[in-house]
Amino acid sequence: MKIGGKSLKRDLTPRQRKELEAKMAKIFKENIKGLSTELQKILLDDLVTAFQNRINVLIRAQAKRSY
Repeated sequence: MKIGGKSLKRDLTPRQRKELEAKMAKIFKENIKGLSTELQKILLDDLVTAFQNRINVLIRAQAKRSY
């Protein structure tokens, strides 16, 4: 699907996922610093998954409107 000339992707490559996780870690550093390293990793993985799932829902909704 293309919006504004750019193609929207439903899936992230492993590299993109890792980069997004690193960006979220930086953004939420102060909020998650009280968690253990293991729980921080779990939370960040969950945030990336939720973000990607939301993008997929919005892509599908946009596609339905286009028809």
